[in-house]
Amino acid sequence: MVGKIFNIKTNYSEDELIALLREKSESGFHHLYDHYSGALYGVILRIVQSKEYTEEIIQDVFMKIWNSIHQYDTAKGRFYTWMINIARNTAIDYLKSKSFQNELKNQSLPDFVYNNAELSTTNNSDFIGFSNVLETLESDKQELINLAYYQGYTQSEISEKLNMPLGTVKTKMRNALMKLKDLLKDYQ
Repeated sequence: MVGKIFNIKTNYSEDELIALLREKSESGFHHLYDHYSGALYGVILRIVQSKEYTEEIIQDVFMKIWNSIHQYDTAKGRFYTWMINIARNTAIDYLKSKSFQNELKNQSLPDFVYNNAELSTTNNSDFIGFSNVLETLESDKQELINLAYYQGYTQSEISEKLNMPLGTVKTKMRNALMKLKDLLKDYQ
């Protein structure tokens, strides 16, 4: 077979990628990382606001995707949405972890202030164009999505923070997400 050229496919459809990941294909994993790491990195960074922590978390996110791909159900939603939720939940869990909380307590004040000032000038959701879409929502809907998806608040915590009944938060969050979904269908 000397001289035979193997055609290695470098671009997969979503269904092909999912099948490869379920087969534990290394090329599927490389494709997944190459095509989705930037977007997932941006979601995580927006939540934890630290490049150092984001780099730790992104590794965990890809391992969770790899190890739980058999749990993904196409009938329940898009693959990208499923991965975004894994990234978001992993980042929020990290922020709530005791080790992270202890690390924050042990950080010196000048370092802490410096890190937050540096991070506050960075808007990393822009590279996927999401912030422009989010800005088209009414301000109350923007605030709910920001609190839940970028700052990691639960609906109960949002209820307390905004002094709003939990049922109202749930209804408004659902309405905000439906409106956002409607706006995003133009970008698919």
